[in-house]
Amino acid sequence: MTITELVPPMKDALDAAVILENACALRPWLTEQSARIEATRRLPDDVVEALRTAGAFRLCMPKAWGGPELTSMQQVEVIEEISRGDASAGWCTMIGCDSGLYSAWLADDVAQAMYPRLDMVQAGWVYPIGTADRVDGGYRVTGDWMFGSGCQHSDWLAGGCWVHEGGEMAKRPDGIPEWRIMIAQRDDWEILDTWNTTGLRGTGSTDYRCRDLFVPEQRTFSFQDDAVRPGTLYRGRDALLRKMSGIPLGLGRAVLDAATESLATKSERPLGKPYRTMPRVQSGIAEAEAILGAARSYVFSSLETQWGRLDAGEPLTKKERADVWLSRTNAFQSARSVARIVFDLMGGGAVYAERGPYDRALRDAETMCQHIVGQAKGFEMVGAMLFDPNGGAVHPLL
Repeated sequence: MTITELVPPMKDALDAAVILENACALRPWLTEQSARIEATRRLPDDVVEALRTAGAFRLCMPKAWGGPELTSMQQVEVIEEISRGDASAGWCTMIGCDSGLYSAWLADDVAQAMYPRLDMVQAGWVYPIGTADRVDGGYRVTGDWMFGSGCQHSDWLAGGCWVHEGGEMAKRPDGIPEWRIMIAQRDDWEILDTWNTTGLRGTGSTDYRCRDLFVPEQRTFSFQDDAVRPGTLYRGRDALLRKMSGIPLGLGRAVLDAATESLATKSERPLGKPYRTMPRVQSGIAEAEAILGAARSYVFSSLETQWGRLDAGEPLTKKERADVWLSRTNAFQSARSVARIVFDLMGGGAVYAERGPYDRALRDAETMCQHIVGQAKGFEMVGAMLFDPNGGAVHPLL
């Protein structure tokens, strides 16, 4: 398969169905590029362009601009397919398409000037690590951020900051410290070479920093506020997290399919007994299918319920909010369980990267589970909310 065989992007016609079709077509090629992606420790330029051609970075762009404005469920499906080909490519797709989301919190004329093309790439860590001193017309920003996934090929790079004014932390009218996202062009930041990791090496999620960088007020926003742009996709404070489940679901599907296909024809040495006839192997594959299938169903059922509530302008119940977060964490944890089961079933050969996707999948799964939404400690956070009689969140995006 070559990139030219993909349906080319058309300004007004690259809809959800075509983008998903492109993602499916791109998947085998991404698998072929997987070793090169990992060795490069970022997405190679041709991989970025292939994703751009497929429409992967425009998932959240609004219909008012000619974008597809995919639902949360459709976004997960696209990212799942790309992640089946390569988890790092899926991760960078998930981050890069935040361009459509960030633009929803900006004034429309400002957003259209910043994102004049539908396939522009956003990157950056939104958590408030930096300091933004309020000055005339904007902010003076200083900070050191981690996890700048895809920053090397991004058009815009962002950093979350605590706002300061007059040397003190600024507070919102409700008394909560003010947390704003500062957006500047990629070359305005210093991108460091720190991404030497266990897994997801191809994401280029390196550190970046700035010192006394001026960012105009109009290029900043806060997820503590509602989006400026109308539309179901842009409602709720967790908009940028809903699509994340596609990565572990895609990884789990890919490694499980590869193992099932291999074990169907492989025999144990020295007796030559077919693996497919062994109860241990049969049980392991079945267990992995159950784990992955249950995780996927939980993700889509919780997202569909959430979407219905948001579309109707109704608040989610405490349980429904919990389900969205728990299903996401469960997807990450379940993918790691599947990767571990498969790794064990494949035996000693699984440790060789050139003999299959098993080593890579295990390392990628372990690394992605270190993200805040994938860590098991998230269960504690959501459990605290469930026991709270007032239903208060213990995380700003929950």
